[in-house]
Amino acid sequence: MHAAVATGVDAPLSLVERDVPTPGPGEVLVRMTACGVCFTDLNLLRGHFPFARFPVVPGHEITGVVEAVGEQVTFPTVGTAVGAQFLGDSCGHCDYCVRGDQILCPAKRITGVVMDGGYAEYAVLKAGFVTPLPAGLDPVAAAPLMCAGITAFNGLRQAGTRPESRVAVIGSGGIGALAIRYATAMGARVAVLGHSRRVEEQVLSLGAERFIVSSEQDPAAALKDWDGGANVILNAAPTTAAAAAAFGGLAPDGTLVLCGYDNTPLSLPSQPMVLNRLHVMANPSGSPHDLRDTLAFSAVHGILPEINRIALDQAPTTLAAMASGTARGRNVIVF
Repeated sequence: MHAAVATGVDAPLSLVERDVPTPGPGEVLVRMTACGVCFTDLNLLRGHFPFARFPVVPGHEITGVVEAVGEQVTFPTVGTAVGAQFLGDSCGHCDYCVRGDQILCPAKRITGVVMDGGYAEYAVLKAGFVTPLPAGLDPVAAAPLMCAGITAFNGLRQAGTRPESRVAVIGSGGIGALAIRYATAMGARVAVLGHSRRVEEQVLSLGAERFIVSSEQDPAAALKDWDGGANVILNAAPTTAAAAAAFGGLAPDGTLVLCGYDNTPLSLPSQPMVLNRLHVMANPSGSPHDLRDTLAFSAVHGILPEINRIALDQAPTTLAAMASGTARGRNVIVF
């Protein structure tokens, strides 16, 4: 099989040929349909994961078909169309695992970081961590739902988004664009914060009712003018400063959700937080049941990202474009 392999920090991907792996007990062999190219893959190459295992096949926005199963696997069966995500395995016995919060397991393993992922024609994955695709869901366009989708959807519901909630989304890229559509489908009212008016028409077409240009006005003040502030602010921008700048725009009992961030510490005013019972949380993707819910909701509401289809051998140049800031849209490797 053909595969792209990360050999170390700051090293380019190597395009190689490997033998097709064999699934062991509790594992399935998945023949890839598609794999999204995520900023996490770029961060792997930049050395942001000190626990990474090299060499490793990157990729965690996976869709494919079960080709073979190992011993003790009764589900999924051969021929099942499945998706796989950032969370690739967990211990199975800690308190978080037995309560269905495997994403919080201290021993969790990350697909494409410590175990081989989707930048290959085949991958061996844990049977309990692949999710059947709903009927009718395009498996190529659905690939980014395995990361950007679950992160946006789960962040919104973990923050308590309800019909008529006022949700402010910072950024309108991969996670942000999906967050706008999910929040709208949940019945929420949506405002979007961006750097320039270049994307204003686009985000309004996705269902947002207002667009706030952070370079033209104070984002917190603009949100406070929105019927008293946002109940939820979801930061989908890759900068912690953007979240801090908008934090003052929360309504009482509101929640800031960090889905995007950088290495800058988050500094927030203590007194307004205490007086208004404000909340701050982060969302690290989700557990298998969260992905199942994300895919079901996406299928019912017809929510899929716009994608650019690429070949496996284009992955290195795509990652380089992402690093330079010249990449556009969600890129998906199609096999």
